[in-house]
Amino acid sequence: MDAHDIEKVPPREADANEEDVDSLSAGSQPQQSRFQRFSQLLRRWGVETHGIAPIPLEDRTDKRLYQMFFAWLSVNLNVLPMSTGSAGPAFFSLGLKDSLIIILFVDLVTCAVPAFFGVFGPKLGTRAMVQARFSWGLYGAMIPSLLNVFSLMGFLILNTIVGGQTLASVSTHLNDTVGIVIIAVISLVVSFMGYRILHLYESFAWFPNFVAFITMLGAGAKHVVNLPTPPPTPSAVLSFASIVFSSVLSWCTMTPDYGVYHAPAPSWRIFIYVYLGFFIATLPGHMLGAVFAAGAPAVPAWQAGLGDNGSNIGGLIGSVLGMAGGFGKFMTVVIALTIPSAVAPTMYSFGTSFMAVTPFLAKIPRYVYAVISTAILIPIAIVGAVKFYNTLIDILSIIGYWSSSFAAIVLVEHAVIRRGRWATYATADWATARRLPLGLAAVLAFCGSIALIVPSMDQVWYAGPIAKSGTGDIAMFTGFASAALLYVPLRLLERWWEGRLGWLEREAY
Repeated sequence: MDAHDIEKVPPREADANEEDVDSLSAGSQPQQSRFQRFSQLLRRWGVETHGIAPIPLEDRTDKRLYQMFFAWLSVNLNVLPMSTGSAGPAFFSLGLKDSLIIILFVDLVTCAVPAFFGVFGPKLGTRAMVQARFSWGLYGAMIPSLLNVFSLMGFLILNTIVGGQTLASVSTHLNDTVGIVIIAVISLVVSFMGYRILHLYESFAWFPNFVAFITMLGAGAKHVVNLPTPPPTPSAVLSFASIVFSSVLSWCTMTPDYGVYHAPAPSWRIFIYVYLGFFIATLPGHMLGAVFAAGAPAVPAWQAGLGDNGSNIGGLIGSVLGMAGGFGKFMTVVIALTIPSAVAPTMYSFGTSFMAVTPFLAKIPRYVYAVISTAILIPIAIVGAVKFYNTLIDILSIIGYWSSSFAAIVLVEHAVIRRGRWATYATADWATARRLPLGLAAVLAFCGSIALIVPSMDQVWYAGPIAKSGTGDIAMFTGFASAALLYVPLRLLERWWEGRLGWLEREAY
């Protein structure tokens, strides 16, 4: 699984409109021509204009693999993991010790999933939703692409809510709405510029948050009281574990996007960089959120920061940092203004996922989707901020349900069907249906996993019979396991049927 076994992609063969607007057909409509001319201008200004066509091997030249570590360190070393961790004590009524143990074990294991997906970027030069076509097929991959569009919008909403709340906690002259708009606009600017500016920004964005987290520990740790709580119920433990699981695993639908210009390297090196980026950032964030949420009832200022309904995680952060005086307030502003480190990459992948849904949508430049996502997320985030924890749990759960099945299918395709051989991916065929799998196996395995996900769900608006039996929300775990088990026999049957149909025009593996 080293660099030497990467397929040789014919130069430029896969990109119908190489430097400007990616298209599956080289049309010459007037509107597309205007986009092309505008893209040429933007490219001179440093804006990335490449679309979703795989990056050829000869263009994957960036040897700075450490950028992948810093990218995921910055994305996760912010306040959203804190809000996820705080849900243990604040939403599921778990004690501090129980919350911390759950977080440790779930993060230790789950960070490996997006880390492995991160290997696909440098190895194949494909975006996550384009790479999915090598298991889901050209038409079947439309399903995860469309689901990912909605999922990434959910992440955008959550991040901007927390950023807006945190910024508003500094001054009475600001409210959540103003904060949300500020965070969204900053994120739009970074995302609009594209891949290289994103990596440059993420290389430094982690440091202010690191200082802020240290400040929070110094100012608030001595006030934390481990309040007695009732023994945890199995359903609360499993439900909280599912939320933490989802918050990490869901990144697998975009981690390949941030290595497509990087040079292929041994898989283990890429994996370690991405894994450490996730784990070193996510674990402290989750734990800090749990610590301060568990201690809030004993500290009036923290409880006031959480608000009457206990849903203002930004207010809690502002209250903790406020104990450090003027410097603490300054760091509160800093930690809010670095929220784009998570929002901007999500906007970027929102665009590439939208482009992968249909050939028509692929003709629209990526930077247009950055503007569209900003216009959508601002009003929805303003509404969702009113009941933050309900919004958080609903969005993370729903994202986790489908992405766990998606991850299982892609991982099984690579590890079992292709036996880990990167040479079996002919990325030049990314847009040719007859040179890709039929996709029926992936779609049927996905649908089959839903049959177990639905009865295992536990939401405010619906609880399935399995969840009601006392297990809590285990839908993400049942979805992952059932999709993996179903996909292998279905895929083997599909390959036999492809041979009968003469579907594949070459012997790939």
